[in-house]
Amino acid sequence: MNQLAVPPGRTRPPAQPGIRRTQPRLQAPHWTLDWIDFSQIQIDAVHDNDDLFYLLASASFVESGSGTYTRNLVEHFDAHPSIADWLQHQWEPEELQHGLALKTYVQTVWPAFDWEAAYVAFFDEYSRLCTVEELEEDRALELVARCVVETGTATYYQALRDFTAEPVLADLAERIRMDEVQHYKHFYRDFKQLNAARNLPRTRILGALKRRLLELRTSDSDIALRHVWAFRHAPGDADEVPFEQVCQRLYNRMGALLPMEQAVKMLLKPLTLPHRMEHIIERPLARIARRVMST
Repeated sequence: MNQLAVPPGRTRPPAQPGIRRTQPRLQAPHWTLDWIDFSQIQIDAVHDNDDLFYLLASASFVESGSGTYTRNLVEHFDAHPSIADWLQHQWEPEELQHGLALKTYVQTVWPAFDWEAAYVAFFDEYSRLCTVEELEEDRALELVARCVVETGTATYYQALRDFTAEPVLADLAERIRMDEVQHYKHFYRDFKQLNAARNLPRTRILGALKRRLLELRTSDSDIALRHVWAFRHAPGDADEVPFEQVCQRLYNRMGALLPMEQAVKMLLKPLTLPHRMEHIIERPLARIARRVMST
């Protein structure tokens, strides 16, 4: 489930070996906000669904904060212009568009929620945690970490799509899911190119996977949820549900919907394990992952 230009005067060094320059491939036009008819939202079908509100509002915060994260990544990959340019000119605009689309949906269905004030509070905390030092020092391993994040977001939006029967939201969640899958493929492709000349041992790749997985439950999503919860009700509201109870309920519901088998397949790809070994460990890992996400 996470952004800009290189600072003036910065001169990028020549690209390091391992990243090939390729001609841009023709792609279908990327969807825009105009493609989503928010006036067709079936508000009565979703307005009283508190879980959906928390899931959408928190996701809109994280996606809308992508600019800060992009600056860090562009700086981190300044020796690899093809990666940095893609981050700045494709990844970031698409992530910000996700945030704006989700924000528009939330404000349409729950206009009483002060999205702007809650987001300011969220970003004040979140931005202080977004530092280059938090990234993997090894650039190839940071691309592995990016694959973990994109795996999480792709499966999250698939679960969100399956969570609702509201047509506009289901369509929006599917569009975002498809974007996140493409982002995963791009990061994975860049990892393979960067790692081709280095052949990092699987133990180091596994370490990067594990570190980023452990951060998923204690990172931006939890911060976003806490600020959504804090602005959801007036202080002392008798109907206020404790934050921990809200989190547990959401983890239980989403944990049951997350396509864990698909997530495990995506997470295992950077390890380039023999096919037989992948097949043996996929299902046990999926069961473990589901238990982790539900507790």
